[in-house]
Amino acid sequence: MLAIGALMLSFCQCKENSPVQPVSTNQGVVTGMKIAYVEIDTLLSKYQFYLDLAEDLLRKEENSRLLLSEKANEFQKEVDDYNRKLQNNVFSSQERAQQEANRIGKKQQDVEELNERLSRELAIESQNNSLMISDSIQAYLKDYNVDHGYSVILSKVGDNILLIDPAMNITNEIIEGLNARYNSAK
Repeated sequence: MLAIGALMLSFCQCKENSPVQPVSTNQGVVTGMKIAYVEIDTLLSKYQFYLDLAEDLLRKEENSRLLLSEKANEFQKEVDDYNRKLQNNVFSSQERAQQEANRIGKKQQDVEELNERLSRELAIESQNNSLMISDSIQAYLKDYNVDHGYSVILSKVGDNILLIDPAMNITNEIIEGLNARYNSAK
């Protein structure tokens, strides 16, 4: 599955009637900071764009495994056939047996290269999907924040935030907005 790193976004707008947190600095206390957080695990489990990309990647992984399995089975059949022929002295000469061994060695190399290529392609697609998800969330949060004026929107992944007021959780609003925007773009 896709791994999305923590999204830490800072925005420099303030709005009245919101949770305000004083922040200590070397120069004193800054007031008027509006802070919110998004639970990334929950967001990803309900964001349709992420779910669609994950499903598509899973389908491609399964297709890759199937293709690789087919090629590996073909290769194994040829190895078994070669070994049977070698044991039964079917080859007309040692040179012919060596040619067949070389051909099978090349086939093994082809299967290994196919495995590496498919793995590399899937890794690149997974990385690209992660970037698209991250960009989508960040772009939406920028638009969302125009109306909401948060100074900071934190990402909460697991237990990375030790204590925070649940009233600052905007996850469901963000999920609804992201899904609405994604569905309208489909």
